[in-house]
Amino acid sequence: MSTLALCLLLSAKHAFAVSTISPKHILIVVTSHSQLGSTGKQTGYYLSEVAHTFQVFKEAGYSVDFASITGGAPPMDEKSRILTDKANASFMADDNGIKKLNDSFPLKKVNAGVYDAVFFAGGHGVMWDFPDNPSVNTLTQKMYDRGGVVAAVCHGPAALVEVKLSNGKYLLAGKRVSGFTNEEEAAVKLTSVVPFSLEDKMLKRGARFTKAAIWQSHVEVSERLVTGQNPASAADVAKEVVKLLNPVMK
Repeated sequence: MSTLALCLLLSAKHAFAVSTISPKHILIVVTSHSQLGSTGKQTGYYLSEVAHTFQVFKEAGYSVDFASITGGAPPMDEKSRILTDKANASFMADDNGIKKLNDSFPLKKVNAGVYDAVFFAGGHGVMWDFPDNPSVNTLTQKMYDRGGVVAAVCHGPAALVEVKLSNGKYLLAGKRVSGFTNEEEAAVKLTSVVPFSLEDKMLKRGARFTKAAIWQSHVEVSERLVTGQNPASAADVAKEVVKLLNPVMK
């Protein structure tokens, strides 16, 4: 066989190998809760925490699905509808973005085995319907125990506070983590409105909670758990997920 023919054969084999590699499949989970405690005000998921994350995963070539606690169109925190943000505007105009989100799967019907990672977006609504939810806890435990990546940003780590792994230990125990801080909760004057302090609860579960100044991006990666402090951290959390799923990109 000539050198040229051999090169062509190897190139064809390489192209076939690349084409048969399945893209990473990510599940983004959002709240279905729309009431901000007893204030009479509206809440829900925070748009940039979904849009910025979706953009990073899309640019990485990943397939993204959406789930919410009850399925269907989840409530958006209207304060987060900031369309001067290019990622937000792009997401809202993308048929594979907002329209797909508004047809979200009910979380109890999701098979964790289909996904390489789960990402819990924040927004104050999650403080009411993520903790203690059997579907949240089961999916997270299965994802982590089988070697998948678990990620959350801002209030999204509320999904993690009751998760126990198959060894009986809390997922958060001993992990370096971050999330919406007590200082940030005080800054938005909702300390007495939310059902618990996310920072304090994560510490209670044995986590090593770290934080930056309020509103600054801050991300922690601990084994296969990625957490971010606030909305400004969303894209950076997603980028760390990409690195974990594609080590060659580090």
